[in-house]
Amino acid sequence: MTLIDIITGLIDFRTFSNIWYWLAVMVTWAVATHWVIGVPFDIVMRARRQGGQAAQDLEMLVAINLRRLLTLSGTPAVILVGIGAFVVTAAAMLGFVYGLELAQGLFCLVFPLVFVALLTWRSCQRLALDQQTGPALIRALVRLRFWIQLIAITALFCTALLGIYVMLSQRFG
Repeated sequence: MTLIDIITGLIDFRTFSNIWYWLAVMVTWAVATHWVIGVPFDIVMRARRQGGQAAQDLEMLVAINLRRLLTLSGTPAVILVGIGAFVVTAAAMLGFVYGLELAQGLFCLVFPLVFVALLTWRSCQRLALDQQTGPALIRALVRLRFWIQLIAITALFCTALLGIYVMLSQRFG
């Protein structure tokens, strides 16, 4: 086995049989479920357990991230939605119409993140409108994380099913 064989084996474009793809999927969902509205979830749990200064820090971080995320409304949001829609549609077309496995993997990774982004955006708007603090804010962040985790579990299950189907439908040898 030469060095070229090793390198091409590492950069293989067969997505579902590649360890790098599955590592990227796991890291993506780990990050998506840990950072809720840009706030690390361990800070939410510390505020729930300790209260006091930890709760004040949480409220400050949430307020900062809400302002940061809500400034994207208007023209930047339209541009981001347009680019995102193009990427998701292109991945779906290339993957499922033209049979490109790399695009199928990209679609399985990006499409569920659209729901996470929509859920996060809706939660940001609700939190900014209600201006929740203390236990109500913590409950809202825990609830948002629960729904993100549910999306992640569903996405992982569907991606694994598609990966199994693609792997079993390929020719051996």
